[in-house]
Amino acid sequence: MAPTLPEGIAASNGRIEAGRIGIATRLSGRIDEVFIDKGDWVEAGALIARMDTLELAAELHAAQALVRQAQQQKLQAEALLRQRRSEGVTVQAEFNRVSQLFEDGFISEARLDGQRTVLETAQAALAAAEAGIPLADATIAAAEASVERLQSLIDDANLTAPRAGRVQYVLAQEGEILGAGGRVATLTDLSDMYMSIFLPTRAAARLAIGAEARIILDAIPEYVIPATVTFVASSAQFTPRSVETEEERDGLMFRVNLTIAPDLLMTYRDRARAGVPGMGYVRVDTDADWPAELAVKLPQ
Repeated sequence: MAPTLPEGIAASNGRIEAGRIGIATRLSGRIDEVFIDKGDWVEAGALIARMDTLELAAELHAAQALVRQAQQQKLQAEALLRQRRSEGVTVQAEFNRVSQLFEDGFISEARLDGQRTVLETAQAALAAAEAGIPLADATIAAAEASVERLQSLIDDANLTAPRAGRVQYVLAQEGEILGAGGRVATLTDLSDMYMSIFLPTRAAARLAIGAEARIILDAIPEYVIPATVTFVASSAQFTPRSVETEEERDGLMFRVNLTIAPDLLMTYRDRARAGVPGMGYVRVDTDADWPAELAVKLPQ
């Protein structure tokens, strides 16, 4: 029997709705394993399915080999740089000696020019060796980036639940080939469960976000579930034509969501079901008192 409502309390029928979480693949491929069944409860981070990664693993091994090769190339570049620096010191010392001999008149200018050419060649070789170090670093970075990309793809082959929820549908099985974005399962998101009701203009206009609400489900009318108003539509859902009279305007209906607290849903997660019909009650006047019939009453 519906409770007698005091002034400031509005009511409407509705049904429980819940957010949906689609578990989908990032890349195309074959499903290797599916770890869930319809109706299972899964925690956040739980493994839902695993995609085949043999080809990606082979590419990863090749990329890791390229990293090692690039690291060896850098070692060679560093050794070459040390060699060129040592040669540069020797050639510079020889040029200084020949310059002094030229100034003292013991050797010709042609000999000095020849030694200058040797020095410039050594300096050019040193500059090239120095440039080889950042080039080797860039090669290593590119190879490591390839490893990170492939490792990310392999990690994404493990499809996990982003939030806790109940498996609503299992849409693919082991051995099936899915395209990129192919959906494997759908979860009911208990962090986003609410009742949608429709209220007339006079009630909706007075209703504040965060207002207290109550829900009584047809299947368990002996319990009163606390909820909170989390959404009031900004435009009417019914009568989408131009409305002229006050009576017609008051007949406009606005959608209102009554959200159940996630921690309460987690406590009664085995009882939570989307699609269950019932009645929703909202306090449009903050001074209104809830009647005794709408006092919160939950299963023990």
